[in-house]
Amino acid sequence: MSQTFIQGRRVPVTKITAGPCVVTQIKTDKIDGYWALQLGFGSKRIKNITKPQQGHLTKNIQDKKAPYFLAEVRFDKLPAKKDGSEYSIGETIILSDIFAMGDIISVWGTSKGKGFAGGVKRWGFAGGPKTHGQSDRQRAPGSTGQGTTPGRVLKGKHMAGRMGGESVTVKNLQIVAIDPQTNEIMVSGPVPGISSGNIIINKLSSGKLEGIHEVVAQVVEGEAPAEEGGEKPEETKTPEAQASDAPTQVKEESNA
Repeated sequence: MSQTFIQGRRVPVTKITAGPCVVTQIKTDKIDGYWALQLGFGSKRIKNITKPQQGHLTKNIQDKKAPYFLAEVRFDKLPAKKDGSEYSIGETIILSDIFAMGDIISVWGTSKGKGFAGGVKRWGFAGGPKTHGQSDRQRAPGSTGQGTTPGRVLKGKHMAGRMGGESVTVKNLQIVAIDPQTNEIMVSGPVPGISSGNIIINKLSSGKLEGIHEVVAQVVEGEAPAEEGGEKPEETKTPEAQASDAPTQVKEESNA
């Protein structure tokens, strides 16, 4: 993660390598019952995949490498490329074919595993009182069941247990910057999962961002953007700030 500035506001961003992806299978409604493209991302050695996978990826294995991650993308109807032609097995899809700066997306991934956690960390329990002799009840979950009826702990009760490592989807993120040469995008906000983990990006709608600095890539890499002529950019006030300035000006005129 890093940060950038849009219209004077600091925005946290996540740098993601999206593609290139290889079309490993095309599923049709007539044969498979639905329309989908199976895409492969990354690479690993052929000896590390099973024989059935090797047979499945025969047309896509290049330079003794096979895709590291496979995922299906479903459609109501198989989409066409920008030039109107259809996708074919073994074809490479790059970032600029799907996404553009300003698009609204959702990101699916597997959250970080946090091991066995107590009720306070896992569910936000308040814990017991910290005074009146309760020296060992600060992080205790308290009562978990009823008495005679029903006389047991109901299923689904929030208690201590394994935390994290679950499927998580974060919606309504926006693409702040895009680099077609390296297939890297910057997304406004955090995404689920560990660094270098696998995620799936789903395009929700096309948007438009205004006032994005042209030096976003420099900001991400920690380099300060050079300003031409050494002049500071003009400060733009929000409508709230302008409204707060108005009474002060009126008061000065009335005193005069």
